[in-house]
Amino acid sequence: MPHDLSRLSLNTATTKLLTLPDAVDAAARAGYGAVGLWRDRVQETGAEKAAKVVADAGLRVSSLCRGGFLTASDEAGIASALDDNKAAIVEAATVGTSELVFVVGGLPAATVPGGPARTPETSAERDAERDVVATRQRVADRIGDLAPFAAEHGVRIVLEPLHPIFAADRAVISTLGQGLDLAAPHPAHVVGVVVDTYHVWWDPDLQAQVARAGAEGRIASYQVCDWILPLAADPLLSRGYMGDGYVDFRTITRWVTAAGYTGDVEVEIFNQEIWDTDGDSVVATVADRYAELVLPHL
Repeated sequence: MPHDLSRLSLNTATTKLLTLPDAVDAAARAGYGAVGLWRDRVQETGAEKAAKVVADAGLRVSSLCRGGFLTASDEAGIASALDDNKAAIVEAATVGTSELVFVVGGLPAATVPGGPARTPETSAERDAERDVVATRQRVADRIGDLAPFAAEHGVRIVLEPLHPIFAADRAVISTLGQGLDLAAPHPAHVVGVVVDTYHVWWDPDLQAQVARAGAEGRIASYQVCDWILPLAADPLLSRGYMGDGYVDFRTITRWVTAAGYTGDVEVEIFNQEIWDTDGDSVVATVADRYAELVLPHL
């Protein structure tokens, strides 16, 4: 008997080399219920056309990735971040999802994600660019700036905590608790969180924070993939198929389910070997691993 894949969503980052129409087609043929879209694929297709492609395939858009990078301290950087995120909010609404995932950004000291730190001219500049507390406050301020615009468009800002190894250059939010604290000043339908197993599996407070997120109605997405070792030269690419690494999908999925989450389960994998594999094969493997390791615990 075929497995129920109606809640399974293919994030287009998992099949990085496929165009949006090709990724949607692969997911639909495999029996998935949804796709999670990345903005690069949406922009090359066109947001309105992307929405039609997904709808014509009978699928949902589980989320749009990504907004964020909110940590600039200069006026030009702040203005640029606000403009880009407002554009992302409009794109999310256009493609038909209420969930816009935010990677909030790293320290101002980061030159680019994965790049070397800046070498400032003065010690005062050095200290300011490495001030984690002040950087997190700017994230809170920018969320406050964007929340009304998101609400007007029926889009939720979905904060994604990233594993601490990415705190310097990608996200100064590392735990689900931190994400929930940032969301707290705003209604749950305006600011929520994503539970991504790759990023939060290690957190000793995860069970309590998942329960808290559920009680507050803030779980906007559940993303699954595995933490694999050894780390790739670029740690961002050290994700694997469920079952290939160290994540306890049974336990975390049961926590998310107990918290009341009934939405899509999105598989987002950054891995060069998987990217180089035939798309249909990747989609089939994801479905098999989901059916074995995640579905029984939903």
